Amino acid sequence: MAILVTGGAGYIGSVTVELLNEAGAPVVVLDNLSRGHRESVSANVPFYQGNIDDQALVKRLIRDHKIDSCIHFAAYAYVGESVAQPSLYFENNIRQGIAFVDTLRDCGVGKLVFSSSCATYGEPRTIPISESHPQWPTNPYGWSKLLMERILDAYDRAFGLQFVSLRYFNAAGASKAHGESHDPETHLIPLVLAAARGAIPSVSVFGNDYATPDGTAIRDYIHVVDLGKAHILSLDHLDRGGQSEFINLGAGHGYSVMEVIDAARAVTGLPIETRAEPRRPGDPSRLIADPRKAEEVLGWQPACSDLAAIISTAWEWLSAKPEGYQR
Repeated sequence: MAILVTGGAGYIGSVTVELLNEAGAPVVVLDNLSRGHRESVSANVPFYQGNIDDQALVKRLIRDHKIDSCIHFAAYAYVGESVAQPSLYFENNIRQGIAFVDTLRDCGVGKLVFSSSCATYGEPRTIPISESHPQWPTNPYGWSKLLMERILDAYDRAFGLQFVSLRYFNAAGASKAHGESHDPETHLIPLVLAAARGAIPSVSVFGNDYATPDGTAIRDYIHVVDLGKAHILSLDHLDRGGQSEFINLGAGHGYSVMEVIDAARAVTGLPIETRAEPRRPGDPSRLIADPRKAEEVLGWQPACSDLAAIISTAWEWLSAKPEGYQR
C-alpha cells in the first residue's frame, strides 16, 4: 500500500515527500508542474505529471501503486492573484478538488490529509486563533480552502471519507534538500534573504503603524519540516481509526516584520535595506495560532520553529541553490 501526494513537487509537498521517503514509506507524487519543480522530487519516488481532475490517470496510479491514503497539497496559493483572478482559484482549487475527491471515493481511498490555511479565518476577532474561531475569509484563496473543508466534511458524513484538514499559519525555512522557490516570490523570509544576497535592492515593509510594539505586522512562523511531520502524524491518526479533524499548525507565538528582518541580518551578517510601503488592504496586525489541539490530537509540537533556526535553514538552502530549482 502506498501514499499519494498531490502537489508533491511544491514547497511543503516536496519536504513532506522527503520525510516520508526517509522513513521508508512508499509514496507516489502527482503534480502538473505548473508551480512545482520536477527537480524537487527524488529519482526513487514514482512521479506522474498531470492534473488532479484527470480521472483516468488518477485511477491508474491508484490501481498500479495500491494507494490507500492521500496527502492533498495541489492548489494555487497566492492571495493577491486570487483577488485578481478568482475564477482561476475556484476552478483549480475547488472544481478540480471535487473531481479528485470523487475519484478517490470511487477507488475506495478513504483517508485524506488536506492542506488548508489560516486564511479560512479572515480578520481575527481573538488572538491566539483556535479552531473554533469564526471563519469568514477576506479573499478567494481563503474561500477556496474553506469550501473544500466543507466539502470534505460533507463527504465524510455521506461516504465515510475520513480526513484531517491542517490550517497552516506561515510556512518558512528549508529541509536538508528542499526550500522555497516561487515565481513570483511573495513570502517575507525568502524576500528578506534575497535582499541580503543582493538579488533585490530592498524589502518592502507594508505598514509601520500597526498597534504592535514596533508598528509592523506580526505573524506566526512554522518551520516547513515541522509542517511535514504534522502531515505524517495526521496519516497515523487516521490509520489508528481517528475521526476527521480540523487542526491549526502554528508555533503559538509571533514575530513582527522588523523582527524577521533583524534576525536575518544577524544570521547572514549582511545589511538588508527596507522600504516603507502603505498597508495592504485586509492585512491584520496579528495572526497567531492556538496550536494546542495539534498536540492533543496528533501529539505534535513544533521542534525547530525558532525564528533563528527557520532563517538559518532557509539561508543555507538558498546559499547552496541561489537560483532555486532549475526548470
